[in-house]
Amino acid sequence: MLRMIKTGLFYSLLSTWTMFWFIFCCVSLPILPANRRHRVIVKPWCHTALFLSKHLCGVQYQVIGAENIPDSAGVIISNHQSTWETFFLQTIFSPQTQVIKRELLSIPFFGWTFRLLNPIAINRKDVRGSLKTIISKGTTLLQKGNWVLIFPEGTRKPYGKLGKYSSGGAALAINAAKQVVPVAHNAGKIWPSHQWLKNPGTITVVIGKPIDTSDKNHKQLSNELHAWTEQQLANIDN
Repeated sequence: MLRMIKTGLFYSLLSTWTMFWFIFCCVSLPILPANRRHRVIVKPWCHTALFLSKHLCGVQYQVIGAENIPDSAGVIISNHQSTWETFFLQTIFSPQTQVIKRELLSIPFFGWTFRLLNPIAINRKDVRGSLKTIISKGTTLLQKGNWVLIFPEGTRKPYGKLGKYSSGGAALAINAAKQVVPVAHNAGKIWPSHQWLKNPGTITVVIGKPIDTSDKNHKQLSNELHAWTEQQLANIDN
């Protein structure tokens, strides 16, 4: 019962915060330079979500390999188990944009604000068109110094399962001649993908060493990233 109350309070406070933050975004975004919008708009909102989840739901985290994050922006490839990592990864890679499914832009407040931040929104039913959009828009954003976050599984997977990796992120990194930074985590253990209640505990996030893409093809790189993530997840749970 206490966990239900705390989770309800978390969502109530986050929703209220989001509505007020949306108003601030509408006023400030038009006058903010594009390269400052993520740090001024996205990071504070995500830090607040992490703060509330920690102090109300007991969701804590530890990061292994933060020193591996390079100075120059690249492509972040992460497994996808919950909503938590979409908050967290925004706080350590900045400025950043994401590859997201187009439907998310219709979510009140959250989606409307996201639309103003110029994400790479794709139609997942159009695989070929989505790949072209990722490479074209992603390359432009990378060249402007933005990190690009991609969840190659396409959708959230239950804790303990790793889905097949699409090669869109690998193709983008190779086309843009940028490094890939692999990320693995077990967020689904604490923050299940399709469960309202949160489990108190500590999420482990592993950030791998940057991978040079100059001598790789997209299938080879995608398979390498999948194998690395699989190994890290096995290590986290042992």
